[in-house]
Amino acid sequence: MELITHLIDFILHLDEYLSAIITQYGTWTYALLFLVIFMETGFVVTPFLPGDSLLFAAGSFAALGALNPWLLFGLLAVAAVLGDTVNYWIGHFIGERAFSGNIRWLKQEYLIKTQQFYEKHGGKTIILARFVPIIRTFAPFVAGVGKMSYGKFVSFNVIGGIAWVSLFTFMGYFFGNLPFVKKNFELVIFAIIFISFIPPVLEFFKARKEIKEEAQAKAG
Repeated sequence: MELITHLIDFILHLDEYLSAIITQYGTWTYALLFLVIFMETGFVVTPFLPGDSLLFAAGSFAALGALNPWLLFGLLAVAAVLGDTVNYWIGHFIGERAFSGNIRWLKQEYLIKTQQFYEKHGGKTIILARFVPIIRTFAPFVAGVGKMSYGKFVSFNVIGGIAWVSLFTFMGYFFGNLPFVKKNFELVIFAIIFISFIPPVLEFFKARKEIKEEAQAKAG
């Protein structure tokens, strides 16, 4: 519980913590940011690491001259793309073993449904998942488990990774130092998280509507 409390405090006060890190470690800050973004997207066991908020905070410090905005963008875009790539291959190589039947709640039928889902919605899912905390950590793993074509995955991975990093980094760059934002950083973080969940929620209701319409069409 104490660890969770510290993590929440870290996320909500990223501006303060990042300022201290830049002051203490200087250029090594780039390596630390790269590592966090890579791990948040690259390993299914680290979905709790900050992503959106860290990009936003880093962008705001880049606007102050503490970090180079283009170097920051380039490194973190690479970290995001590499992270998803590693996550995909982890799912690809060990995913089916997890669905072998030894783990009761991981059934083979789930794997089949996953494969079918990514055949139909794969690309859009990879891009949309980038903007949703936690879900973006699991999406590439599930894509690998479902044996989504790597050629198809990598193109959407690059598009999603660059779009995600550029959006939040440059949002921080252009808006992170506005007086209201600096004074209410915690509220801004909450707003970012809330907005991030809007696209998948809309997709969820859209999918439910389509399923209902198909069922009605068959019944009719």
